[in-house]
Amino acid sequence: MKFISVRVRSAIVMHGYTDDNQEIVEEIRDEAFVEKLVAIERIQSVSEKYLLVNSSHGRVMYWEYEGGFAALKARLDSAGLLIG
Repeated sequence: MKFISVRVRSAIVMHGYTDDNQEIVEEIRDEAFVEKLVAIERIQSVSEKYLLVNSSHGRVMYWEYEGGFAALKARLDSAGLLIG
């Protein structure tokens, strides 16, 4: 299993859906950035602001991250984790 070290903080936790297919979300505020080793397999997508990661019990989480998109993309590329 491969990991990447990233400074992140929780932003949004998606707990599931209501009976009428509306997302059940919890927004997290004022949490400090912490360094985590994140399993590459947990990452679903990377945007300018967020990492979308799988969590426990079928949840997904949006984490804000430090360093910027270009820097994170370059790190993943240099580790051979990007295609094309």
